[in-house]
Amino acid sequence: MKRQTLVFAMLALSFLAVAPSASAQLMAAKDGPVVYGHHHLNVTNIEEQKKFFVNALGGTAIKVGTNNTEIVKFPNVLIFFRQQAPTGGSKGSTADHIGFSVPNLRAVVDKIKAGGFKMVTQSEAPAGRQIKDDIALSPQPGGAAIAFAMGPDEVKVELVEAKEQTAPIQLHHIHFFGQRNTEMRAWYVKTFGAKPRAANPAAVFVTADLPGVALNFTPTPDPVVGTQGRAVDHIGFEVKNLEAFTKKLESDGIKLDRPFTKVAALDIAVAFVRDPWGTYIELTDGLDKIR
Repeated sequence: MKRQTLVFAMLALSFLAVAPSASAQLMAAKDGPVVYGHHHLNVTNIEEQKKFFVNALGGTAIKVGTNNTEIVKFPNVLIFFRQQAPTGGSKGSTADHIGFSVPNLRAVVDKIKAGGFKMVTQSEAPAGRQIKDDIALSPQPGGAAIAFAMGPDEVKVELVEAKEQTAPIQLHHIHFFGQRNTEMRAWYVKTFGAKPRAANPAAVFVTADLPGVALNFTPTPDPVVGTQGRAVDHIGFEVKNLEAFTKKLESDGIKLDRPFTKVAALDIAVAFVRDPWGTYIELTDGLDKIR
């Protein structure tokens, strides 16, 4: 392992060392052997990221680790920050954007704009949607309206309106872009047990579901790069019995970037892998149980 990768992995471990109340946010962890856990961002300014994710989007800042590093929690996902300027935004990488659902899209869009952050719905919304005041209306009656914001360090965020939702905001999806999107979905189905969703003729992407999150895959003619070093450096899955899971990965021919590592005092384990298109992935076991 390169020294930079090792240092980064150890930073990730230190961030996970103490996470008060984090378990309450990974509500889907009880629902399956693999669920979504966290996003890990490279950032130039943590305070600016907090203004976006906490003040504008409504996440909760909590302190973790021996140095009281702050992360942000939302229902079903934790967001970790690494103080390092990214090599580029999320757009242009395999993890094009992260998605949240909200019951009142208009209110959230207005709050984002009031905080001085950019709405990019006009340029990022799929074709065929009428756009009104930074919100892309559904092309189908009763469908969900969406909007796109660009956070600090060019972290692209989609907001999906779910009027029946009781939580003010929660994890909705991760959206991957690639030239072989159906093959990408098949890999996540085989590797993590995601459930492929029936094809929607109106959708330009294909989807697979894990508890608490949709994994969306859009075809793009443009080449994309892997995530490591970008604004969304890696994504994270919480896995029950990670040691056995990593052995299965290796038996399936999947190379571990970081092998199974157990933190005995905290009963946490981690490992790192990449998908075939360069998405950097952290696997954790115990993140949902930390008190």
